[in-house]
Amino acid sequence: MSSSVLVIDVGTSGLRAAVVRPDATVTALHYREFAPSSPFAGLVEFDATEMARLVLEVAHASLAEAGAVAAVGITTQRASTILWDRSTGIPLGPALGWQDLRTVGECIMAKAEHGLSLAPNQTATKAAWLLKTYVGDEQAIAARAHDLCIGTVDSWIAWTLSQGALHVTDHSNAAVTGLADVLSYETIRWHERACSVMGVPMSMLPVLVPSSGIIGAATALPGSPPIASIAGDQQASLIGQSCVRRNMAKCTFGTGGMMNVCLGDNKPTSSERGRHGTFPIVGWSQVANDASHLVTWGAEAIMLSAGTNIEWLRDDMGLISSAEESDAIARSCDSTDGVMYVPALLGLGTPRWDYGARGALFGLTRGTTRAHIVRSVLEGVAHRGADLLEAIESDYPDVEVPEIRVDGGMSRNPTFIQALANATGRPISVSPVTEATTVGAAYLAGLAVGTWLNLAEIESLWSPHTTVDPQPNYDRTAVRAQWERAVTRAAGWITELSSLDF
Repeated sequence: MSSSVLVIDVGTSGLRAAVVRPDATVTALHYREFAPSSPFAGLVEFDATEMARLVLEVAHASLAEAGAVAAVGITTQRASTILWDRSTGIPLGPALGWQDLRTVGECIMAKAEHGLSLAPNQTATKAAWLLKTYVGDEQAIAARAHDLCIGTVDSWIAWTLSQGALHVTDHSNAAVTGLADVLSYETIRWHERACSVMGVPMSMLPVLVPSSGIIGAATALPGSPPIASIAGDQQASLIGQSCVRRNMAKCTFGTGGMMNVCLGDNKPTSSERGRHGTFPIVGWSQVANDASHLVTWGAEAIMLSAGTNIEWLRDDMGLISSAEESDAIARSCDSTDGVMYVPALLGLGTPRWDYGARGALFGLTRGTTRAHIVRSVLEGVAHRGADLLEAIESDYPDVEVPEIRVDGGMSRNPTFIQALANATGRPISVSPVTEATTVGAAYLAGLAVGTWLNLAEIESLWSPHTTVDPQPNYDRTAVRAQWERAVTRAAGWITELSSLDF
């Protein structure tokens, strides 16, 4: 019998299915573009029915190519929100993407009136908006409390694969919704007060399940293999790069950038954003021998734009013809010749959380060339990566990260990887696969069905594509000081947005 795992991996702009073998190699990968729409500025939505259709299409294609599997793993973008009818499985309206900002006002009111710290990229206010828009007032919502389902993308995919038998989400996804009580009890559960304040009936929410464990059958697929894992994309990337012990960290450089560090079983003391702009997260959870849940905790730091800056160079500025070309052009000069770029096209995340900051180029002279600017963009994203590392180690003083493992599209850019090593002062190990999320979801499912025995075995499977050390002659102290001056000048550009704090 096969011990391979089929993984469904749904990102922000596309989705894939692939089969992961016991040696952690990825085969039978099938991808479909699935970008959200933006009908107006700040609005990000997608068609959940079309997403479900494409998921089944790629899943069937992967199984047809690779054969039967022992289990199915699910990993998805986090906090995007869908409202659907429990009996028909039909969404009541478009789903709201995690980047959607239409509920900024509701977040401000929740904090002012009820003391709830919610961000517009969480599920809580999105669920409330969908209910008010497509169901009606409090009385109408109460009347349909048992008829409707509210879920994140992972919930929707599990529902789709099980043909409506499962309405579930795991602890890693639930913990970032703004509707879960993560720390008050031994087991993570839905937060009664938050749900009440937001007008979200708890009966509509999914059942909470561990990230690794047999959940139910994927009856929509040949052979009905068991669904054995669900995890948020960043958490899946963390375990996918074998960061299973405390102090081990990864950074994913995709459209945005996310750095996560494994905290082991050390439970955070607060669920609030730290003073240096990082967040505690549930890394993943497993079922213990006594049927309780073993939780691996983590911390997260966020860069709002990473690969977006490369797209800007290509699509808007016309300075490069492809993302891959950025490396060759940057290498055509030895340095930026004093040019520094702050990648704040969408504001700054960790550590400042300044939504009004904007991208900026400093140090331009008559001698500045295209190559200098391209190189400065790569180095600017690298400096933001160093910001994330410094914020994590500041918010968690007992954490010291020995190396950073990286995946995502930018991980294959040698100039960027060297700049990241220099800016952080740490060795950078590049993931053997660009999308470590797929491998991580497979690990979690495989742990549940015996493909891999334990986390130690998963740690032993790490085999980096390459490892790059900081250059010994790089004056990190001086350059980081100059970087801090540049960020300070880019901050607060749009004062109204800079004053927002969630």
